[in-house]
Amino acid sequence: MDQIEIHWVWWVVAAVALGVLEVLTLDLVLLMFAAGAVAALVASLVGANITVQVLVFAGVSTFMLVVLRPFLLRNLRRSTPLVETNTAAHVGRTALTLTEVTDRSGLVKLAGEQWSARSSQTGVVHPVDVTVRVVRIDGATAVVGPVQDPDEDPPHAPGTSP
Repeated sequence: MDQIEIHWVWWVVAAVALGVLEVLTLDLVLLMFAAGAVAALVASLVGANITVQVLVFAGVSTFMLVVLRPFLLRNLRRSTPLVETNTAAHVGRTALTLTEVTDRSGLVKLAGEQWSARSSQTGVVHPVDVTVRVVRIDGATAVVGPVQDPDEDPPHAPGTSP
């Protein structure tokens, strides 16, 4: 035998590398490819040629992506609550106006930080030291609206009667 077949080493390296990358990404895609690499490793160890190994890798990976991944994601989402992070976590929070907030500019204190802000409604001005609610985040700007109390009248545009 002139050349020793060591394809199995490459499948081990691929499976380990994909498994490590899956730990970093946590989206269950690379894990499916790692399972395909393990299946190809088994095919290599039983003596299959490289073409069969690649076909086994492709087939098992595809099966895992199409059938097993949706099932795992569904069960993972059912058992783990969704926790909003980054800017999405600020939507719905209250903020304190540091300057007058108009539909073009302003500053608010949100979660202990100073944010640029603007009003969600054209013509509505929020004065200084008023509590407002974050409606959405556009880039690095908090779009804010009034905090509605059940016994409070809705805000009105300046120059109109309440």
